[in-house]
Amino acid sequence: MIADFLLIDNSNSFTKFSLAWRDRLGPARKLPTKDVTPAAVKKTLGRWRWKGVVLSSVVPEKGDVLERALATTPVLRVSSKLQLGVGIEYPKPATIGADRLANAAGAFVLFGAPIVVVDFGTAVSFDIISGAGNYVGGVIAPGLEAMTDYLHQRTALLPRITLLEPPSAIGKSTKHAMLAGAVYGYRGLVRQILKEIGKDLGIPSNMPVVATGGYAELIAAGLPEIKVVTPNLTLEGLRIIAGLNGM
Repeated sequence: MIADFLLIDNSNSFTKFSLAWRDRLGPARKLPTKDVTPAAVKKTLGRWRWKGVVLSSVVPEKGDVLERALATTPVLRVSSKLQLGVGIEYPKPATIGADRLANAAGAFVLFGAPIVVVDFGTAVSFDIISGAGNYVGGVIAPGLEAMTDYLHQRTALLPRITLLEPPSAIGKSTKHAMLAGAVYGYRGLVRQILKEIGKDLGIPSNMPVVATGGYAELIAAGLPEIKVVTPNLTLEGLRIIAGLNGM
């Protein structure tokens, strides 16, 4: 069966591909972004067939590679110039990342407004849609993995760790201590940023928040402020944008 769309989320660490129909996502595959070449893309997609491509890219060089490699069908590259289903109340719309626009589009349709999207990727981004349905801005902070990798790279004795829930706040080994610092500390960072966003929006409590990205489930497990985790929010947003722009 030929899918309506091939959706591509080209982010800093991984590039995700998903077939989609107008009303649902289909199977997904991914490729390390550093390995994106025409040959690697062809191998990853295999025998998949689609009518059009929707591309979100925050890595311009790799985005160009993807666009050229898939130009045998129409390619819609996400930008602030498209119909997104949300308004944009932001001084320089062209500077908003395509993934953040896709998240905003997906969150607005799936959850309504106001809504805050927290995307736990290479960086963690917070994107805010006001009660009027407008994208009004956001926050960007270092990603969880970037912080722990930095400790490993800049110290002689601290190891690279696999991130998971620490057994307690008081570390009984170097690894345990690093996990506690990373996970509990990161939850504190996210909690405080959400608190400040709520103040600015005039929603001091029970603000609607949705999380996505690689470490969303881990961090959200200890943050009641995050109401729901939607792993494929960016892809859902690309599917919605495709429909809004006549693909």
